[in-house]
Amino acid sequence: MKYVDLFSGCGGLSLGVETSGADLVLAVEKSDQAARTFRHNLVADASSDILWQDYLKMTLPEQAAQKVVVDEVQSLLSNEQVMSGLRDQKLDFVVGGPPCQGFSLAGLRRPDDVRNQLPYQFLEFVEKTQPKMVVIENVLGMGQSFSKDAESSFAQLQVALSQLGPGYEVQAVRADAVHYGAPQHRPRLLIVGLDKRIARNKKISSSNSLWKSNYTDFLDGEVPKLAPEPIVAYQNRSLVSDAVSDLLLQSASKQESTSYVKDLNETFDSTIVSSAPERLSKRSFNHFGRKHRQPTIDRFRIYQFLKQVGISERLLRQIADMTDDVARIFVDSELQLNASAVEKAQGNGMFSGVPLFAIRDKILESSTRKHSQKVLAWDEPARTVVTLPDDYVHPKEPRVFTVRELARFQGFPDSFEYLGPETTGAHRRKFEVPQYSQVGNAVSPWLGLAIGKMIRRVLD
Repeated sequence: MKYVDLFSGCGGLSLGVETSGADLVLAVEKSDQAARTFRHNLVADASSDILWQDYLKMTLPEQAAQKVVVDEVQSLLSNEQVMSGLRDQKLDFVVGGPPCQGFSLAGLRRPDDVRNQLPYQFLEFVEKTQPKMVVIENVLGMGQSFSKDAESSFAQLQVALSQLGPGYEVQAVRADAVHYGAPQHRPRLLIVGLDKRIARNKKISSSNSLWKSNYTDFLDGEVPKLAPEPIVAYQNRSLVSDAVSDLLLQSASKQESTSYVKDLNETFDSTIVSSAPERLSKRSFNHFGRKHRQPTIDRFRIYQFLKQVGISERLLRQIADMTDDVARIFVDSELQLNASAVEKAQGNGMFSGVPLFAIRDKILESSTRKHSQKVLAWDEPARTVVTLPDDYVHPKEPRVFTVRELARFQGFPDSFEYLGPETTGAHRRKFEVPQYSQVGNAVSPWLGLAIGKMIRRVLD
């Protein structure tokens, strides 16, 4: 199966569909940092800074011949030489996640709205190449209307896709990566389109409603033909502990990899281009703890304590706006309301031997006006991985998660190496895509694998 990945990011979706047996024809990504990681893992070694700079100087047709175009999709559409070659390929499918916040069927009347241009570029590519299948992925926000009088971008994009070229049979899907093998809740919207001529021949039709994934033992009715099929039962779901228990930075002894990690690496390792034995033997890519100041470490321990005793982490944000006396009374009342859990936590070693008033004072000292950070539960799937490393606190160690740990939640094998800076300053975030952002922006490879299998079932 031949495919193109538009707005490809670092390659999560491509890693999944290639593992299902698909062959990449072209990936297009405007960020040179994300594109470099994509090429390094799925096409050819890109670890040399000098050779990568030479690659960026290539013309668009030269990069296209190397399977990764580092440019806007519009530049690809404007290059007739490359587009003609792609049409001749007779693509089986096109995948991608164009930003759709401002999409509207009336959008062409507002060419100044840059948010409208990207989904139109995706649709234009589909119209010019007419692949057999199309998969558009995006965040849940795409399903929200921007005014009470207009349909959501999600609904309008389905209509637009259905009318392109020969016409597409369109299925709307809400898929959560946790139902496909990831130790992470990551719900996303998908629009799956199948050439109507093929749909008629195979007697495949849409359910005409949004289908939502679930654990296999909770599914109600059949999974539509144009939806990725879940593979995980509730009791078999993967947890935070399954993903990262062997990556503790303060552990005195090396922990054994869990069955989840072994399955993760066995599933995706063979797809990684540079999966030579010497590379796979390292297994330590991108696992570097960030340096925290002592007040930050103390605050993380308070967050962990509050999580353990059942008090919301928002407490530190709430008391920051109170006077000292009111804050003291408020914290005392919260500790008293959860007295048995506090006593149990002290017995388990959390602030062991520390009197209650001293714990209260530590909480008061840690008050912050920053957004509330969350401690991930050790025995639950992770929350949705985001692009900012400071949002989540490790449940066992007073620190944020490493790039590798978040990659484990997403479903990237340990042989997948992220290139570029780990993170970047806020003023550079508009044009840089560091490692943490590459992970947070990616499609889960587990979901990508399910999408690839669905496409293979349909087209075979």
